[in-house]
Amino acid sequence: MDISVIIVNYKNKEKVGKCLAALSRADWGDLTREIIVVDNDSREDLSSLAEVYPEVKIIRSEKNLGMGGGNNLGAQNSAGDFILILNPDTAVQDDAILKLHRHLAENNSAGIVGPKLLNPDGSLQYSCLRFPKIHTPILRRTFFGGLSPRHLDDFLMKDYDHAATKSVDWLMGSCFLIRREILEKDGHIFDEKFFMYFEDTDLCRRVKAEHNYQVVYLPTAVVVHDHARQSAEKPWYIAPLVDSLTREHIKSWARYFFG
Repeated sequence: MDISVIIVNYKNKEKVGKCLAALSRADWGDLTREIIVVDNDSREDLSSLAEVYPEVKIIRSEKNLGMGGGNNLGAQNSAGDFILILNPDTAVQDDAILKLHRHLAENNSAGIVGPKLLNPDGSLQYSCLRFPKIHTPILRRTFFGGLSPRHLDDFLMKDYDHAATKSVDWLMGSCFLIRREILEKDGHIFDEKFFMYFEDTDLCRRVKAEHNYQVVYLPTAVVVHDHARQSAEKPWYIAPLVDSLTREHIKSWARYFFG
């Protein structure tokens, strides 16, 4: 098996359907694959998706394991030499998966490769980034960011044209291809102490520091990502009090920097 695609669903059935439709239209060449949808205790009936896409394997978790845990469950029940982590709010374009696979298969120095992500309007989404400083999330979510635009531009790699293949610090976890070897050595892909947020940053840091692999941004592979920064929807001074995702973001920030 060449590739296992893992999609985690939590109350996103409609988006999962669109994601699967894009996968069915994609150019896979002669790659063998399996597609696994992990239902993260969403209480949604996915039987209609199984009818439309009978090749899809659905795994149901009786507990919401979070983004990292849900993907781990899918990966641990997969067979592919490479594992594609794919959010349900993505649409793979053309031969993007072929290009990602080719890069990892031909470059032994790379452990993770991710595509260029575009917003639905076709604009660039900053999905390859430099490792955050301890104060980066604070600057991104408060008015203090306006006092330090150079720091945020550096974090988002705005000095890079996003047109050339590049080894980067980390990739947004919405879509990337990873070697199975990393799962087998660590017993997981994501560290489940991160329920939501920072799990992708932590993974890329481990892949570089512990596995001695590069994390590569491959802009010739394109995926549309209908991204919503849900934990940033409410004003920063209110969000921690009323929004559970914001509180999870703060917890993950503390775990990433302080262990």
